[in-house]
Amino acid sequence: MKPARSIVRSVAVAFVVAIAGMAWPAHAADSDQFSVAENRLFIDDHLRSLVGPTTLEYTYEKRGTLEDPVDDAARVIVGSAAARGAKPVRVEYLTSTRKLELADIDGANANPVILFFLERDLREMHRLTGGSINYYRKRIRMALAEGAQVEAVTRDLGPRRIAATTIHIAPYRNDPARSRYEKFAEKTYAFTLSDDVPGKVVELRSELSTASDAAGKGRETAISETLRFARQR
Repeated sequence: MKPARSIVRSVAVAFVVAIAGMAWPAHAADSDQFSVAENRLFIDDHLRSLVGPTTLEYTYEKRGTLEDPVDDAARVIVGSAAARGAKPVRVEYLTSTRKLELADIDGANANPVILFFLERDLREMHRLTGGSINYYRKRIRMALAEGAQVEAVTRDLGPRRIAATTIHIAPYRNDPARSRYEKFAEKTYAFTLSDDVPGKVVELRSELSTASDAAGKGRETAISETLRFARQR
């Protein structure tokens, strides 16, 4: 019989594959083979400290010169713990034409809002470039597995300053095929997590900056999307 910790992690791996289709390597079921970034984002028990039914609320903000600004919201609705501590979760991610709907999760440990953020970002990349969602998904997986930078940071959360970890990736920068979507090849991602925040997710952000003049001396934000923890209800 597998130890409880191994079972919990196997459930988390199955969740990642089933919900996000993240094309993990064949050895992904062995959590020790994950990178630090993958463990922090997809395997760690982000929901452990949540007691009883609760809702985590996040603000969404889109800015930049490429498209009109957008303000929206997301909610992670967490039920009471089931077997082995995993919790049923339903995510309401954005509204109107921006709304992303994926299946509810019967037993979650990691915060699924991370996967919703990534999945919608992949669909936006497809909309803006015409490229393959599966290809972009593979580039993100490879960046998290092999090229992520993980740093300890502090962040202001209301009146408090909290310790956090930020994971940085630039999944398209070194892609030999970047010429197919050159305008978006410098897009970066930053995932900030903290034990001091319910659900662990402080902020998820993607950003593309471009030259603001012909000489390339200045930079401006073409598009940025930020999901930020707001409150627990």
